[in-house]
Amino acid sequence: MKREIFTPEHALFRDQFRRFAKRELEPKIAEWNARGQSDRESWRRMGEAGYLGPSMPAELGGGGGDFLYDAIVIEELSYLRAHGLQSSLHTAICLPYLLHYGTPEQKQRYLRPAITGECLVAIAMTEPGTGSDLANVQTRARRDGDHYVIDGEKTFISNGQNCDLVIVVAKTDPSAVPAHRGISLILVPADAPGFARGKKLDKLGLRGQDTSELFFSECRVPCDHVLGEEGRGWKQLMAQLVQERLTIAIGSIASCRRSLDDTIAYVKERKAFGQAIAAFQNTQFKLAELATQVEVGQAFVDQLLVRHARSACGSTGASEDLVMEASMAKLWTTDLQKRLTSECLQLFGGYGFMLDYPIAMDYADAAVQTIYAGTNEIMKVIIARKLGLE
Repeated sequence: MKREIFTPEHALFRDQFRRFAKRELEPKIAEWNARGQSDRESWRRMGEAGYLGPSMPAELGGGGGDFLYDAIVIEELSYLRAHGLQSSLHTAICLPYLLHYGTPEQKQRYLRPAITGECLVAIAMTEPGTGSDLANVQTRARRDGDHYVIDGEKTFISNGQNCDLVIVVAKTDPSAVPAHRGISLILVPADAPGFARGKKLDKLGLRGQDTSELFFSECRVPCDHVLGEEGRGWKQLMAQLVQERLTIAIGSIASCRRSLDDTIAYVKERKAFGQAIAAFQNTQFKLAELATQVEVGQAFVDQLLVRHARSACGSTGASEDLVMEASMAKLWTTDLQKRLTSECLQLFGGYGFMLDYPIAMDYADAAVQTIYAGTNEIMKVIIARKLGLE
């Protein structure tokens, strides 16, 4: 279906990026998946070509466009299955924190090189004992003269091996009541004393994307590395989580479309009982249902994309009016992705269980979508609260 939300300029950008990705990235996907990590040169090429900051301000080296340009990159990488280069985390999730809360000096030191691909950014929220319950993070950052001293550990951190800078969620006031009022965001360069990368975690899916443990032991960074104001971290996180959840919804729908396209092509060629699998009514009904659900999800995501692109132009990038809708989008699209990949794999029969067939990887990749950026159970809690059901 034609998507009216994109202008001719957006279409040209998509065309250019699609050619770039096919030429520069697709040949490396198998290597990333085998190694469990993407290569820095690909990130630099992305930055040089202007694909790591298409919606960042032009005066900082970005493209000066709206969020729809970011969405195009997310969609194309997801459709290509280039999960090793999960630039959405860097571009659409981490960079807005620097843009909206960073000082002029922080923007020059970190944001500008992040847009060019010279500085890769990760955000460290999750801890071994704290998943979606961010208010109870145990990582501590205490003042010692003109430095923060950080102690704690983080896990499941995307881009943990490649990153040059980590946005760390830490408690600067452990006695604060309620607990979330003591949270701050602190910028920790990878060469900071006391910072160490743990092992690269071995995951079920998203094999090419590096996910790591990070450790902070008496890690010292200057006090001017706090992002925004001390104690304001919770509000900053809540404001940016709307875009993070919408980002996941964008990628999920694009991945659904790729799995569906591949399955439709397969059932037309594969024969059973003397005819193509596509000729069986069960196959037709299954794929008709899935195609309809993908289009319904796409229409909802597109509506939110337009509204978010409009509202994200404010000074904080917050989209408070989209908290419920973004949670709904994340819930719907990621549940759909798990269901769709399961149904599509079934249509491949025994071949669907073979890793030679991308649908098997799609099935594994879908598993985490309902877990990160707040589990889908948390999405339901948020939606229920917004409906006044507390």
